[in-house]
Amino acid sequence: MTTYQRLTGMPDVLFEDQRYWRFILTKIQETVDLFGYQRLDTPLLEQANLFVRGVGQGTDIVEKEMYIFDDRDGDQLALRPEFTAGIMRAYVENGLHTLPTPLRVWTTGPLFRHEKPQKGRYRQHSQFDIEVIGEQDPAIDAEVISVAWHLFTNLGFFGLRLYINSTGCPKCKPAYLQTLIDYFTPYAAKLPPDDKMRLQKNPLRMLESKEEFTRSLLENTPRITDYLCEECADHFAGLKSYLQAIDRPYEVDYRIVRGLDYYTKTVFEIKADGLGSQDTICGGGRYDGLIEEIGGRPTPGIGFGSGIERFVIALRHLGIEPPPEPLPKVTVSYLGQTAKLEALRLVETLHNEQIGALFTPGDRSLKAQLKAADRIEAAFALILGDDEVKAGQVTVRDMKNSEQTQVHLNDIVAWLKERL
Repeated sequence: MTTYQRLTGMPDVLFEDQRYWRFILTKIQETVDLFGYQRLDTPLLEQANLFVRGVGQGTDIVEKEMYIFDDRDGDQLALRPEFTAGIMRAYVENGLHTLPTPLRVWTTGPLFRHEKPQKGRYRQHSQFDIEVIGEQDPAIDAEVISVAWHLFTNLGFFGLRLYINSTGCPKCKPAYLQTLIDYFTPYAAKLPPDDKMRLQKNPLRMLESKEEFTRSLLENTPRITDYLCEECADHFAGLKSYLQAIDRPYEVDYRIVRGLDYYTKTVFEIKADGLGSQDTICGGGRYDGLIEEIGGRPTPGIGFGSGIERFVIALRHLGIEPPPEPLPKVTVSYLGQTAKLEALRLVETLHNEQIGALFTPGDRSLKAQLKAADRIEAAFALILGDDEVKAGQVTVRDMKNSEQTQVHLNDIVAWLKERL
C-alpha cells in the first residue's frame, strides 16, 4: 500500500505549535488594531511576471526559488513568493488610490519559495506583512518600524536592536552600483559562483553575501550613504531624527540592502537577543517605484514582513510559554440510549448559549467519560442517566472536589453561566 508523506519543506502545524500560532496571531491583531491598519488578502496564485518585474531578475527569489508553472489556459503562473508585489497589484487593479492616503494595510498567510529547507526556513512558510501606500514622509517609515517594535515587545522578545540603511533611488543608485562594480571587479576571478552572478546582475546584493571571501572584502566597500542624492540624504536624515524623537535606538548598517530590486531609500532590520545566529526577526523597507513598475501611477510605499514559523521557534528558544488553548469547561456524560439522546440535546442547548461543552461518543463507561473530562481540565461534568431523564434533572459533578449536585435541566444554563 502506498504511504504518503508531506512534501519537503512544507511542514504540518500540529496541536502544540497551534498554541503558539494562536498567541502570535492574537498579538498581531492587537497591534494592527492599535495602529489602525486594515486587512487586505491576495490570491496564492498570480501571474509569474508580476514577481519577475516587481522583485527583479537578479534576485534569488526569481532566479532560484519561485514555483512557476503553465496552467491549462496557457498562462504562466507562480505561487506567491512574497506579499508586496501582489498587494501593489491589488492596489492598482482595484483603484485603491481613490481611498484616503496613506493607506495602511496588513495581511498574513503562506508564501512559497523553493529553497533548501532548514530550521525556521521552509518552502511553504507564513508571514505577517505590513504595507503603507501613498506617503513619502519619513515619519511613516518610523511608524512602520514602530509597528514591528510594538509587536515584538508584546510577544515577549527582549534586547531589540534596529538597523537601518538607505539604498538610494533611481537618481543616485546607478552611480553607486557602478562604484561597487569597479570595487569588486579586480577580485572577480576569486569570487564564488553566486557572487559572480550577483556582480553581473545585482551588484548591490554583494553587500549581503555570506561567502567568506566576499565578506572579507566588505570592510573597505564604498558605502551608499556617501553617494546619496540630496533627496535621499534628506529622507534618511529625517528618518533618523524621527526615530530619535520617539526614543527608538538604531544603528546604521550599510550592508543592509534587503536584496529585492524594488527597494528604494529606507531599508531596515530588527534583531533580538537570545536567538543565536537566527536573531533577525523582521526586515523591510521603502519601494517608491514598485507600483509604477507594475503599471500604476507613481506612488510611494513602505512595508516589512516577518515569518510566523520563526516567531514560534524564537518563542520556544526564549522559553516564552503561550497561554493554553481554551478548551470546553463542561462535558456531558450519559448512561444508556435514552440518556444519550437527552445528552445530545443538552450539548446543543449549551452550544446555542455560547457555553463550551464536549460530548463523548462511543457509549463508553461513566468512568471513561469522566477521565475525558479530567484530561481537558473541565470545570463541570454533567451526567445523565435514566433517573435524571425521568426527573428532568442533570447531575453536576465539580471536577475539582468531586462534589455532585442535582440541577433541573431548565435551570442548568443559568446555573453554569453563574459559575463559569
